[in-house]
Amino acid sequence: MLVKGCMTKLLALVIIGFMLIQVIKPIGWPGLKRRSDFWKLALLAIIAISLAAVLGHLT
Repeated sequence: MLVKGCMTKLLALVIIGFMLIQVIKPIGWPGLKRRSDFWKLALLAIIAISLAAVLGHLT
């Protein structure tokens, strides 16, 4: 069983990893063709971590 708060930390680490990869070599997914598109991953991280935190408080 995951410790409370572990999911948001894991999610943050995964998305930071994707951001680093995007800056080094673009992933090539739709909308992520250029190195400067890493900000889209940052926006996704903010939304995903907020959603995980809200769902964690509800359970």
